[in-house]
Amino acid sequence: MKLLFWLPRAICIMAILFISLFAFDAFESGLNFWQQAGHFMLHLIPSFILLVILAVASKWEKIGGIIFMLIGIGFSPFIFQLNYHRNNFPFWNCVLIVMAVALPFVLVGILFLLSDHYKKKETTTTIS
Repeated sequence: MKLLFWLPRAICIMAILFISLFAFDAFESGLNFWQQAGHFMLHLIPSFILLVILAVASKWEKIGGIIFMLIGIGFSPFIFQLNYHRNNFPFWNCVLIVMAVALPFVLVGILFLLSDHYKKKETTTTIS
C-alpha cells in the first residue's frame, strides 16, 4: 500500500518537472537578465499551480485525483490543437505530444483515486 501512496506523488513530481522544462523557452537573446527572469517565472506559473494541486491531492486524494484527471483530459484537445494547427505537426506527432504531456496527469489522477479507495477499504476492514 505504501507504493500506491507514493507512486502518484512521484509520477506527479516528475511530470511537473517535465512541464517546467518548457519554461526555459523564456531565455532568449536581446533581453536583459531581469526581463528573462520575469519571463521564466511567468512560464513557471503552471508548474506552481500543479504543485498546489499536488499539495491538495496529498491531503484529499479523491479531490486531487479528480482534479488531475480533469487537467489531463481537459487540456488534451488544447495541446493537440496547438501543435496540429499552429505548429503544423503531423497528426501522430500531436497524439504523441498529448500522451507525453497530458497522460501522466490522468495516470496520477487514477492512482490518487485508487489510493483513496484502498485507504478507505483498509479503514473499513480494520473497523469491522
